[in-house]
This record gives sequence, C-alpha cells and structure tokens, in this order.
Amino acid sequence: MRKLILLISFVLFSVTYSFAAHIKGGFFTYKYLGPGSNGGLNYQITLTVYMICNPSSGQLSNPINFSIFNARTNQFIQNVSVSISNQYNLGKVQDDPCITGDQTGCYYTIVVYDLASIELPSSPDGYTIAYQRCCRIAGINNLVNSGSVGNTFATTIPGSALGFDKNSSPNFAVNDTAVVCAGSYFQYSFHATDSDGDSLSYSFCDAYTGGSQADPSPATASNPPYGLVPYQSPFSGTLPMGPGVQINSITGLIFGTAPAAGGEYVVCVCVSEYRNGILIGTTRKELHIRVGDCSPLKALLNPRPTFCEGFLPAVINFQNDANGNPGNTEYNWEFGDPVSGINNFSTLANPTHTYADTGVYTVKLKVALPGGLCSDSTAFKVKVYPGFFPGFTTAGSCFTNPYQFTDTTRSRYGTVSVWSWDFGDLSTLADTSHIFNPQWTYPSPGPRTVKLIVGNSKGCIDSLTKVVDIIDKPVINMAFKDTLICVPDRVMLSATGTGSFNWTPLTNIINPNTATPTVNPTTSIWYVATLTDHGCTNQDSVHVRVTNGVSLQMRSDTTICLGDPVQLFAISDGLQYSWTPAATLNDPNIINPIATPTGTTIYTVTANIGSCHSSKPVKITTIPYPQVHLSPDITICYNTQTQLNATTNGSSFIWSPAQYLNNPNILNPIVSPPRTTKFYLNAYDTLGCPKPGVDSVIVTVNPRIRADAGQDTIVVVNQPLHFQASGGVSYNWSPSIGLNNTNISNPIGIYGSNIDSVKYKVVVTDNIGCADSAYVTVRVYKVKPTVFVPTAFTPNNDGLNDVVRPIMVGISKLNYFSIYNRWGQLVFTTTQNRKGWDGTLGGKLQNSGVFVWMVSAEDYEGQHLFLKGTVTLIR
Repeated sequence: MRKLILLISFVLFSVTYSFAAHIKGGFFTYKYLGPGSNGGLNYQITLTVYMICNPSSGQLSNPINFSIFNARTNQFIQNVSVSISNQYNLGKVQDDPCITGDQTGCYYTIVVYDLASIELPSSPDGYTIAYQRCCRIAGINNLVNSGSVGNTFATTIPGSALGFDKNSSPNFAVNDTAVVCAGSYFQYSFHATDSDGDSLSYSFCDAYTGGSQADPSPATASNPPYGLVPYQSPFSGTLPMGPGVQINSITGLIFGTAPAAGGEYVVCVCVSEYRNGILIGTTRKELHIRVGDCSPLKALLNPRPTFCEGFLPAVINFQNDANGNPGNTEYNWEFGDPVSGINNFSTLANPTHTYADTGVYTVKLKVALPGGLCSDSTAFKVKVYPGFFPGFTTAGSCFTNPYQFTDTTRSRYGTVSVWSWDFGDLSTLADTSHIFNPQWTYPSPGPRTVKLIVGNSKGCIDSLTKVVDIIDKPVINMAFKDTLICVPDRVMLSATGTGSFNWTPLTNIINPNTATPTVNPTTSIWYVATLTDHGCTNQDSVHVRVTNGVSLQMRSDTTICLGDPVQLFAISDGLQYSWTPAATLNDPNIINPIATPTGTTIYTVTANIGSCHSSKPVKITTIPYPQVHLSPDITICYNTQTQLNATTNGSSFIWSPAQYLNNPNILNPIVSPPRTTKFYLNAYDTLGCPKPGVDSVIVTVNPRIRADAGQDTIVVVNQPLHFQASGGVSYNWSPSIGLNNTNISNPIGIYGSNIDSVKYKVVVTDNIGCADSAYVTVRVYKVKPTVFVPTAFTPNNDGLNDVVRPIMVGISKLNYFSIYNRWGQLVFTTTQNRKGWDGTLGGKLQNSGVFVWMVSAEDYEGQHLFLKGTVTLIR
C-alpha cells in the first residue's frame, strides 16, 4: 500500500512539474484609450508571455486573471479574466552564414493575453496590474534551483496625483531571435517605443518570483511588493550575465562578451519613463537569453585611453576585442599613420604599430572569411601623447593639523586638468577632493594609503598610490646628539624642523629661541630642543660634554721590515688629529693611519678639542729584508737534471719544494724535476726583520721527445718512397743511401736493383736540442708493381695468420680489396693498405671454405692494376 502511495505521489509531482516548468519571460504593457462612460479612464492592458516552444495544454492557462491593486497601499481591488488573443512560434528558418553552429528552429512560443478595454476609476494612487505563474525551466545558469522559481509579471499605471494617469506605457517589439555565442561579443536589443514621446532610460534590474510548485497558477496574484528571484553567485539582477555584459541606458542595447558557459540566463530590463524630468513609472521586460555553442565573425575595437606612457616613438599593440572568431579569419588593419609607409598596414591578427609623432589616429579593422565572405569592420581613435607621469608630495606636522598635498604630475603634452584625490581616511566617505593642491586633516596618526587619479587635456589618465605616515608630532632632526668641547670653547647646536624652537636650560646659551643656538658650558650638560608647529610639539636633546684638556696615549715603538706598511694608532678623546711627517701616511688626519716609512721615522700626532691640544711621538724602526738572488729561469730536457745557483746575505735559508733537490742545505743544489717547477729560496737573518727575503727560479721541463720514422715498407726498383718522420723540430737520417736529403722530416728515397734492403735511423731533436731516435726498414723487390695476397689464413686468435690482408709492392693507391663467398656475396671490402678480413660477416664466424678476392689498385707511375684470386679459410 505504501509503494502505491509513493508511486501516485511521484506521478502527481511529475504531471504538476510538466504542466508548470515552461515560462521563459514576458512583459505587461498598457495603453490609455480615453475617458470612460462612468467617469473613469479606459485602458487596454496586454500581457505577452514567452514560453517553451509548443507548450502542452496543461502549461497554457486560458483564461487567466489580471489582479489589480492600489499602487500606493498595495491593497487588492479586483481580478479581471483575460483570454489568449494570439499565439505563435518565434524562431529562425535558416542559419546566419557568418555564425558557426546550428541556429535554426523555434526559440519561443509567444502567448498574448489582451484585455482590450477596461475602465478604471480615476485614482490619485494609480494601479498595479500583476499576474503570477510557476515555474521557470530547470537548469538556468544564473538562478539557484530555477525549476522551482516562478514569475511575477507586473506594471504600474500612474495615478492622478502627479497628473500622469492618462499615460501609455512603453511597448517592446517581439523579435527576440538574436544569436548569442558563448565567450563571444554580442548585441541584443531591448529597445522600447513610447507613444507619448516620453524619455526612456534602460537598466538591468532584479526579476520577480511568484507562484509555486504547489500552486503554479494562483487565481489571485499576491499583494505587492514582490520577492526577487535567487541569483546564483556571481550573477545578480544588475549583472545577469556577468561583468562582461552591459546595457546602453539610452538605447536599451545589451552588448558585451557572453559568459563562457552555455545555457540560459534570466535577464530583466527596467525601462524608466520620464516626462519633463519627472519619473512617471517603470515597465519591466524579462527574458531567458540562451547562450549557445557558436562563433560569430566580428570586428570589435573597444575604446582605449590615450597612450601616455614613456616617450616617443610610441609602440602600441592592437587586437580584435571580439572573441571566438574562426581560425581562418583574415585581418586587414590600417593604423591611420600614412607617413609610416607600408608599415601603416598589417594582416596580422595581433599587430604592433610604432607611431613616430603625437596626434589622434583613426585605426581601422576589417575581418572576413576567405574570399571576403561575412566581412565586418570597425574603427576607433587612438590618441598618442606620451610623457605623462603622475606624482605628488605631502607635508604636515601632526594629525591635528591639515596635511598639504601637492600635485607634481609632469605632462609633456597638454595641461594637467583633472584631479581625483582619495586621502585614505577610513573614518569617513568624504575624504576626497578634486582640486589641484588640497588639504586634509586626519583624526588620528598612522599610515594612510593616499591615491591620486590625475588627467590632462589630451585625455591621459593615470594614478599613483602612496602610503603616507600621519604623525602625532612634528618631525625634529638634530645635526648631532653628542659633542665634546674644551673650556672655554663654544659650540653651535643645530636642529631642523617646521615650526618654532625653544632650548632649555638657559645656562650659557645664546639665541635659545632659534634652531641654531650657541652654547659655552663649563661642565657637561644636556640641552633640550622643543619644536612647536600649530599646537603640535616634539622634543629632542643633545649632550654637550665638557673637558679641561685632551687625553692622548700612543702605541709603543716598533720595528718593521723596510718597505712594509704598519698601522699607527692612539687612544684619545680628541676630535681632530694631525700626524707628521705626512708624506709616508695614507691619511694624516685620522687617528689610525697606515704608515709606509722609507727608513727609521719618528711620527708625531697632535689631538685637538677646539682650542685644546696634545702631542706625542712614536718611533718606527725599519730593517731591510735579507738579500737573495737566484740564477735565471732555465729550460731542460725531459728526465734530465740541472744545477741551481743562489747567493744571499742571510744567516739561514730554505728551499721549496725540496723533494727534487739532491741537497736542500746548499745554495747550488742539483734539481731533477719531472715537470716544469718553480723553486723558491727564502733567506732569513737576525738583524730585526722577521720576514724572509724571497727569490724564485722556474725550471721548464720540455715534453718528452717521441720520435717516429713510420712503418717498415716494401718498394720496387726505382719506385720513389716518401718518408714522414715526426716528433720534433729537426731531423737527421742515416745512412744516406737513396735519400735526396738527410736533414728533413720527409726525404724521398729511390733504390736500384743492386739494393735489397736498407735500415734507416732518424734522430729527432726539439728546440733546445733534446733528442730521440727511431728506425724504419725498406725492402726492395725486383718485380713489377703488384699486390700479394696469401692463399690461406687461420682466424683462431692465436696471433698467427688470423687476418687475410693485401701486401702492396710498388702500389701508390688501393682502390679496393674485396672478398666474396661462393654465392657471390660481398663479405669484406677496404681501400686501406694492410687492413684485412678476420673471417666474420656481420659479427658471425664464417665456415671453412674457399673465398674469391679482387684487387683494384694504381702503381707509383699511375698505371691501373686489377688482380683476383682465391683464399682458403681454415677453421
């Protein structure tokens, strides 16, 4: 039984909801028809309701009641039954080719309830006409739980109290098929006309709720005032589609960038009707605007402030402010700057243009799809007047007196003409000013954030924000807070600040009512300065210490090495110092100068306090460094030795590094460094200089000579052989048999039939005569030039015959040496002499067998040679 009750309840709720959730907007209008037969006034009252397309019979109420109320007291007067006078679908039959996405189909069903004529008694209070119906469609983006939110449509007929009862309301056109694309610029007209010629002002306002799911179509509307629909944050009645969408208060045109989220948005527009400057009444039109998934082609250049930053030339970036244009959109820019030549034009989507001079430039943009389809264009003015820099200064003594604010804005072009000051006084909303140099009195001390928005006659606008410290007393600064004088001297005290000064006590003081009095106390004393500025006071003090003489203690005499610096110092209460002689001091007027005496010197310092002074000497004795001299730097051959020679007048000495010396305790040791080394000799004496005399010598070790005469080789009779030795800078060959020159690195040898072989030795030397030698053997064959190839090889890694390679005799160039298996497959090839095959192919061992080799070569006379044969691989 319980399941049956739940099922019935669910069915009833579903039926009720399907009958209710269908309203998408609407508006009331009325028209004055003339005087009535019973002394009243005749009106035509019309309600236009926007519904979902093709509503069901349960969603269409027919007839309905117009509920009439007293407009001042909100008391119910009567209901009037009104039937449907017209019903039709509003939509598009074809897509706009310049907007992507499907746009065709039904947008709304329009239902019109027209009360053709009703006579209402003349009333000073006027009348409110209302109708309520629930509910709206579910899922509206800017409402909370929209499927349960109803509508109240209402309008007010003004009373006779102000003489406007014979009025007709503004009337809206029903042509709401504008396409709005998510995230794109759009325009949607809510324009109305007024038959009386009254002035109309448009604004966003809150939509009304009314009715409920329990009573979706109340017979009598509830009494005014009416509740507001629950907007979903961040939306509101004044921001129904977010901050990017506005309404023109004069034309009623809604424009801007649609929200990025598609769906439906409740938009309510209030049209305020004015006659002779007096508000007559307000007419409301509410509509659900659908934001779809589409992209319009649009050229949009939002107005921008004057370009005022920096200096000429002015570099300005441009972009199409309309979002969502197709990716194949073509752009044509003209920057209004013909003197820039071809740079006056651009086809980029986001171009940059450089203006060389000031002025007002007309920038034009045209967008189109390929082939010039769906073109749109726009233009705007760009003002270029750089060199505008906002600034201001503040001055004030304390929070009880006005603070002075002075504008220091610099404007290279035009004159500064607009000021908007915000003094950051959170205790009031009146802390603003629009004059050049204003004043403001703060209620308490502390930091305040002051902001200046400033503009000039060229349209430049900029702002500057500063944190200003509002003080509780005037600022007083002392030149010094402690000083020392000697009897009977005097001293001038010094303070700075805005206001008048008064010094106390009056003991031994001249001009105590100035910022700079003169005092000559005989004992130490504190003087207090009091600064007064418009009732604000502050105090500070200075301590004048008094002495009858100058105390001075010197450092003890000392001994240093000649040429070394030494710091002099004294302990004193003096205020000024003078050292003599001054020539060898870095600063003779400080208490601790650096001295570099050229011999034993007595320095004297004089310390002064005013007219009092004291002088004392200090003796600096200089002892020369021990003398030490080493032989010049030397270069030796690798793995050889040399002797160092030194002289000194010192009583002892130390060599370093010592590990390469045969005897570090003599002045002429033998050294054998393995690499270039710097040797130091430190000499000491007992004459009073505690530091050693130092000299050094660098022993450069030349790199090891590595002589190379080349590989042993074979030639034929009369074949020129080019040798190439390396490793040094000079060469000597022996014996000289067959060589054209024995003293070069690359001699040429030619051999006759009487020579079988020659073994040469080449001696290689470097730049200092270091030498090494190498050998090379030349065998002479009494044959024609040829290439020998072994008939067999055993690649078993025993070091014997593991590789088959060509042996060239009388050959200057090997074109190729190639080996093939019995199937004609190439298994090895090379163009290098003595490079051979190891019996593998692709890393795999080849089986025993016979392989064919081929050789192409050129002999030393340039004759071509081709040979072939076989070689046996034995495993």
